[in-house]
Amino acid sequence: MKIPPGVGPRYPQVVVLVGATGDLSQRKLLPGLFHLCSAGFIPACRIIGVSLDDIDLAAFRAIARGAIERFGDRKACQADVDAFLAILDYVPLAAGPEDLKSAVARAESDFGESRRVHYLSVPPVAALSVVKLLAAANLVERSRIIMEKPFGTDLESAQTLNARLHEVFSEDQIFRIDHFLGKEPAQNILAFRFGNGLFEPIWNRNFIDHIQIDVPETLGLGKRASFYEAVGAYRDMVVTHLFQILAFTAMEPPTALSPAPISEEKNKVFRSMLPLDPKDVVRGQYAGYRSEAGVDPESDTETFIALKCTIDNWRWAGVPFFLRTGKRMAEGQRIISIAFREAPKSMFPPGSGVGAQGPDHLTFDLADASKVSLSFYGKRPGPGMRLDKLSMQFALQETGRIGEVLEAYERLILDAMRGDHTLFNTAEGIERLWEVSIPLLEAPPPVRLYAPDSWGPKSVHQLVAPHAWRLPFERAWRNPTPTDDA
Repeated sequence: MKIPPGVGPRYPQVVVLVGATGDLSQRKLLPGLFHLCSAGFIPACRIIGVSLDDIDLAAFRAIARGAIERFGDRKACQADVDAFLAILDYVPLAAGPEDLKSAVARAESDFGESRRVHYLSVPPVAALSVVKLLAAANLVERSRIIMEKPFGTDLESAQTLNARLHEVFSEDQIFRIDHFLGKEPAQNILAFRFGNGLFEPIWNRNFIDHIQIDVPETLGLGKRASFYEAVGAYRDMVVTHLFQILAFTAMEPPTALSPAPISEEKNKVFRSMLPLDPKDVVRGQYAGYRSEAGVDPESDTETFIALKCTIDNWRWAGVPFFLRTGKRMAEGQRIISIAFREAPKSMFPPGSGVGAQGPDHLTFDLADASKVSLSFYGKRPGPGMRLDKLSMQFALQETGRIGEVLEAYERLILDAMRGDHTLFNTAEGIERLWEVSIPLLEAPPPVRLYAPDSWGPKSVHQLVAPHAWRLPFERAWRNPTPTDDA
């Protein structure tokens, strides 16, 4: 694959990967860095793994090889894997700042001029101690730091975390990651809205009835019980993922497709959000959650949440946004569905079918192989006037370019290396989202049990009434045949 100019960073990169032996690192970060290096996106790179594990470099390289073989989604050439392993180094966390400083100096000695990226693949409670380590090792200059979510657990903790971070790193050095925004379909929302004269004129309260952002998951906790007990579905998914997707959907046109204008328009959306009303929130917990290892037998942690929120500005006043996500649900999906207002008056005779299957919808599938569908009423062939719900669909594999898609973490790591904040969260935006969350966090509604492999508590239907949830779909996505050059 030919690398387009300007996609990669200008300078060689030294990556300090903290939490290098952890689950996220093995599943996403090490395979992603391998692909970025082997495909030529990064001009030159050295990677220094750091973790609590007291292992040597040979053991870390074995872990990295296993991660690439097990979790890499592209066929790996053995020579490329060996070349990648050769650029790895390892420093146990217990070795302290001097050993880390020495390892970075060794890596940088291979380059004339380079930049540093510190990826903190650690639980949020450990982030500040790592920041102190980096400061003590004198590794702040010429560096960028990537922070994992959740960024705080409420307004006070987010403000404290930002203040402590800013004592060491400036805001332009900090990259608060949300892998949802790194996905190709999320970025396609910007192209769809602002690259087409067809849709932007109707992207407002006059034509749109309501919007749904629905991200059910079939997975349970896995080994994340201790983490999940401390955060729950709202902090884990809504603040850090779904609200960010909402901002892309609701924002005004930016003055330019560059980080500062896009961040400003996203933050305007957050400023326009009304505080969440607990009456407009449904919290759920799947049956059997409390008996899982590491979970409090009397836990009140929600594994499911659905809510209605309002954007109080001229474009969206009166248009409800419905958000839903949860664990152990019937299907794993990631969709944005825009429901358009129905025609004010029907000239069609009774029984024609118009309106019988709900409003027209524009639906984005946020899976990696993105799809877009526009549903509408059309005449059923034959005599008389009967209408059926039809749809036009597009799938990325139809273009023959699906092989060029970067995995979300790959795209975001590359953007951080380039200093591009477009797809990252700002301190202001995060703090505003915790501010609108205050009523919910102070008076959360009780959790309601739901059966595993279901669509959540029954009360979610009352929340969205008189509308209906788009999921589960009545009609499955069509599976288009890939083009000959796919």
